[in-house]
Amino acid sequence: MTMGAPAAAVAVRDALRLTVLDPVSLDEAFVAAWRRLADHASEPNVFHAPEFLIPAIRHCDTLHRAKLLTLHVDGQLCGVMPLAAEQFYGRWPVPHTQNWRHPNCFLGTPLVRPGHESAFWQALLGDLDRKPSAGLFLHLHGIATDGPVYAALEQLCVRQKRACAIVLAEERAMLATDLAGPAYYEQVVRKKKRKELARLRNRLAELGAIATVEGCESGGLDAWLDEFLALEQSGWKGRNGSALADMPETRGLFLEATHAAHEAGRLHLVAMRLDGRSIAMLVNFLSPPGGFSFKTAFAEEYARFSPGVLLQIDNLDILGQNGLAWMDSCAAEGHPMIDSLWAERRHVARVSVALKGYGRPALFGLFRQGERYMDRRRARAAGEPAPSPSVENDDD
Repeated sequence: MTMGAPAAAVAVRDALRLTVLDPVSLDEAFVAAWRRLADHASEPNVFHAPEFLIPAIRHCDTLHRAKLLTLHVDGQLCGVMPLAAEQFYGRWPVPHTQNWRHPNCFLGTPLVRPGHESAFWQALLGDLDRKPSAGLFLHLHGIATDGPVYAALEQLCVRQKRACAIVLAEERAMLATDLAGPAYYEQVVRKKKRKELARLRNRLAELGAIATVEGCESGGLDAWLDEFLALEQSGWKGRNGSALADMPETRGLFLEATHAAHEAGRLHLVAMRLDGRSIAMLVNFLSPPGGFSFKTAFAEEYARFSPGVLLQIDNLDILGQNGLAWMDSCAAEGHPMIDSLWAERRHVARVSVALKGYGRPALFGLFRQGERYMDRRRARAAGEPAPSPSVENDDD
């Protein structure tokens, strides 16, 4: 692999071409091909689509570490993933290669054209095997483990007798149903809870007129986004400095990505208003056949009425209204609000894959032993049960 754009190609087979591009100098033809790939990927991932990833790199990659790995097959773009060389794994000085990420990237699965999943991983791992500078292993943050992209990686590692370890597995709420919103709500949420939420809605209605409104309305997109940023910053995220508006990088990413998605018809906005004032707001990115629930905010002075929950209940028809099969919550595992409303689960994980050559397989095995030992020590110190053994293929 060579750096720069345009980059010199590395032939994996006659029909395959693996390149690494500098994301700050991409030509329009490549970006157009990238958009087509995002629209037809084996597994949709809005966080790796150009509308999101280009502004993410522009605003959040302050050290200029991110590079775009691309795979072409017979001249067609068939794979894209952001990569970065890392010198530390946590606090440990262990050089490795990983998918580049930032705090507002909630899925790390690469964009791969259907049918080319195995070719993508074979080309990438084969190239990293040949490069001592790639470090000890490939580390993948937040990759979905219940789809064809990870399945292809796992199968390839078995065939190549290559160690592949799920370091940390999580599951998060997902909405995937053919039911209409009211029917789904009745099926998933127990009767006693539904009764309590209805009571909260009635009490809220005593304060004024409640309306749940989709889209940015007459005020326009900029006004809606500014209102959202102010609402988020007014709450606990603003107090601890983690609101999008608290840092110019995250504010810039949010505004640029939402504008790009809006222009492409892929932005879904919904707000609950009390006498015209927003008390809960939700930003979703659509990537058919799926979608991603990106950010939510609510007015804390109305927290006793659970406006965020009421807004999500009103939004349960989002799949049918937008022709989607599923919506990823992008929430942490065990999220107290969305887990009680969305019954389906998406499995994501951090995965480490050993590289071959230069004694790497043996060193990777020793590294994994040390990592598991430290996990057990942390669990004992915290008085927690010992962590479950990670899923590994350690044939190498």
